[in-house]
Amino acid sequence: MENYLLEQILTDQRNLVDRKERGIRRKVDAELHLKSSLISVISGVRRCGKSTLTLQLADQYPDFHFITFDDERLINFGLDDFNAMIVLMRAQRNADVLVLDEIQLVDGWERFVRRMNDEGVKVILTGSNASLLSSELATRLTGRYIKTELFPFSFHEYLILKNTDLEDKSSLNLGRIWKFFDEYLENGGFPEYLKSGNREFLKRVYDDVLYRDLIVRFGIRNSAGFKNLAQYIFTNFTSEFNHLTLSKVLGINSPTSIKEYINCLAEGYMIFEVARFDYSLKKQYTQNKKIYVIDTGIRNTIAFRTTADSGRMLENLVFLELKRRSHEIWYYKTKRDQETDFLINPANPHLIQVCYSLQDPVTRNREIISLKACMMELGLKEGLIVTMSEEFNLTENGLEIKIVPAWKWTLGL
Repeated sequence: MENYLLEQILTDQRNLVDRKERGIRRKVDAELHLKSSLISVISGVRRCGKSTLTLQLADQYPDFHFITFDDERLINFGLDDFNAMIVLMRAQRNADVLVLDEIQLVDGWERFVRRMNDEGVKVILTGSNASLLSSELATRLTGRYIKTELFPFSFHEYLILKNTDLEDKSSLNLGRIWKFFDEYLENGGFPEYLKSGNREFLKRVYDDVLYRDLIVRFGIRNSAGFKNLAQYIFTNFTSEFNHLTLSKVLGINSPTSIKEYINCLAEGYMIFEVARFDYSLKKQYTQNKKIYVIDTGIRNTIAFRTTADSGRMLENLVFLELKRRSHEIWYYKTKRDQETDFLINPANPHLIQVCYSLQDPVTRNREIISLKACMMELGLKEGLIVTMSEEFNLTENGLEIKIVPAWKWTLGL
């Protein structure tokens, strides 16, 4: 592309970056990136705050170069343009830090990034496509990068946004925290939406990911079928599924197409598949999976809702918090099909059940009996139930179950 246009773009973007608010500090290990000369990779769904986090990191250095490829003027930017770009950047400022935002939009980017790393430049890059980044990092940049997956705001970050003092133990402040948790459960954690309250923003994020990041990039021909599958999943999140059943429900002839579409949605960080735990990998691959979504706010904006779905939203919230804590996650079923929602750390298993309320005796018995059955089958002495508001301990036959409210669990209290 022409140098004069590229220089104009770099100048325009830099002016915007210098004026951009840096927002609240995200709850990530910033020192991990700042102390390392390795390439820093920040990945996650569109508009979850990746660019803001990279600027927070870049601000810790004396100066930095910046470009975002999510700019229509850069649609024809190619591998051959990287050299002109860095020459123009170095003519504008003296910096040894380079921020490359939404890098997955440029084919072959990993070759340029490797050269910059070889030259001693600290590279910070972001991307919105899990598979694309993983494959390119693995093939050409093995051992050269550290990676952080970023999600929409956690409840802790939401409280910081709301200027809430967690050290204030008064009943008034506790009441505010409960109120904020109700809001967070319904609205999710996308930063811009939490500031504006405009549901159209969430719909635009959803549409942008489906159309720009997935349908166009992966050449999905049956766009109507793909969109129907996405809405069906967002409506029926946290449920078990298999590809054959979904193909019949949605009228898509090939279960293979369903599998490919689900993989695409996962690559765009829109959904997450959770396998049933088994010590046999073959069984994990062939048994039903469960699906969780990136954000309850987006889900509640685009899904077909006939009920409040509070239990499902709470389960999805707990799943996302486990992802933020970098856990690998499975669900667990006994040989008699008694289920616990989450199993983490299979080398030293922990079971987590999620239930909105244990007030109803039938629900209480069902959830506790299922968790105890899973604990006994795995030889565990402790289990956890996350609820909306209840808190107590239950000990029976040498098994200890802790019941904690979700707001307290998410805050690590």
